[in-house]
Amino acid sequence: ALAAGAAPPVATASASRLSAAPADDGSWTVYHGNPAGTGLAASVSAVDTGSRAWTSPALDGDIYGEPLAWSGRIYVATERDTVYALSSASGAVIWSEHVGTPVPSGLLPCGDIQPVVGITGTPVIDPARDEIFAVADELVNGQPAHILVGLSAASGKPEMSQDVDPPGASTAALLQRTGLALDGDHVLLGMGGNDGDCATYRGRVIAARVTGGTPTIFTVDAAPGESQGAIWMGGAAPAVDSSGNIWVSAGNGSVHSGSHAYDDSDSVLELSPSLHLLQYFAPGSWAANNAGDLDMSIEPALLPDGQVLLAGKSDIVYLLDGAHLGGIGGQEATLGPVCVSNIDGGFAAVGTTVYLPCLSGIVAVRASGSPAGLRLLWNSGTAGGPPIVAAGLIWSIGQNGVLYGLDPATGEVRQQASVGTPANHFPTPSVGDGLLLAPSARHVVAFTTTASGSAAAAGSASAPPTSPASQAPAASGGGPSPAAIGGIAAAALIVAGGAGWLLWRRRSGVR
Repeated sequence: ALAAGAAPPVATASASRLSAAPADDGSWTVYHGNPAGTGLAASVSAVDTGSRAWTSPALDGDIYGEPLAWSGRIYVATERDTVYALSSASGAVIWSEHVGTPVPSGLLPCGDIQPVVGITGTPVIDPARDEIFAVADELVNGQPAHILVGLSAASGKPEMSQDVDPPGASTAALLQRTGLALDGDHVLLGMGGNDGDCATYRGRVIAARVTGGTPTIFTVDAAPGESQGAIWMGGAAPAVDSSGNIWVSAGNGSVHSGSHAYDDSDSVLELSPSLHLLQYFAPGSWAANNAGDLDMSIEPALLPDGQVLLAGKSDIVYLLDGAHLGGIGGQEATLGPVCVSNIDGGFAAVGTTVYLPCLSGIVAVRASGSPAGLRLLWNSGTAGGPPIVAAGLIWSIGQNGVLYGLDPATGEVRQQASVGTPANHFPTPSVGDGLLLAPSARHVVAFTTTASGSAAAAGSASAPPTSPASQAPAASGGGPSPAAIGGIAAAALIVAGGAGWLLWRRRSGVR
């Protein structure tokens, strides 16, 4: 822990940069589609919400994570500790693997997942290994344990199993809520507490080898007598930049007075691949936020100009210099409150426009770099689940069980379809294998998508690609238009493919 107002650690010389998004090949192998979690499906030009392509059979438990897509199969996990592979053609079950006995909720000191807790975080797929990884909360010798499992993506055959609980921790007090991510040959995950922050726990970032072995662990609120500081992010996964550095936000900690040493809570943290703290940001109100349970609770948004956007339960948005996070009170700009309910979970981003998951409705914010600033574009008052971007629209699932496609320029509803009541506050759709996928409590609902460049797409109106740098704001002050989003998405893939200039910008501070 650092003393209040102390200078943050100095970042390494090889300053990290935005992850280069992989080619949009129709797969969706990690939470929100790429290592930076931007939720951008650039190759989709249309989504048919007029009718469902298919609805999966009822699964054996509630779905808390995001569906994944890989090699003709759709993957999803349940709170009954079961991983499913569904046919992308029909939704039929290809295989299922029950990896353990889920923990009865009554054995936990608090929480809101009922009646059992099993696999809560979104799994991750390693395409090179053709393996899917998930963390199961399961009973081992009558006690809760968090077990990282690796299964063959083709058959469901178990390939590895590794206990990832921190030594000496109260395992009943821990919840593995984040999505999983990959960083080289390691699986990344966050740990926090159950709903209610009961008992004693500490937030953790954990890196475990894909082949098993003792995990590496970073601990928030690590000083004697400290606790909490959950790494949960409303189910989003740790962001991994193309230097392999890891970005997470930490929730409220146990230190409630600014006269005490800072405890790494209520923050954005940049960690090295070996989980050493490189730098951090926390608002000047961190102690009061801790006292008020006002977590930083979204995945940090790594923007293409080297800035980082952060928000949380206070509904305040912070803009940071990614190369110099600045420690306590080091933000470049602040905006808000931008909505009237918690901002929790994964975001979606196109260029420097970020779409935030406020429970009262999706919010669009635009960041600028010279001078640094933030502008509220719109507050939709609709949907609210963590959004993604596809076919020029912002897609989000509401607590009413409706999938909405919002106009990126205005936030108005352009498409919608009922998908069924979700199991939790943070349901998020995905795109892959020619489908837009939406989870309900125990089903996956699929809608057909049209790929950009296909015969069907060729007949639809489109605009020529527009560089993010030259994209002019809409006359109304809103976000980019649906047609412009398609151009920005295409340009984003080109830029990400060979973006040496991004590293230079992060090092030099030029925007």
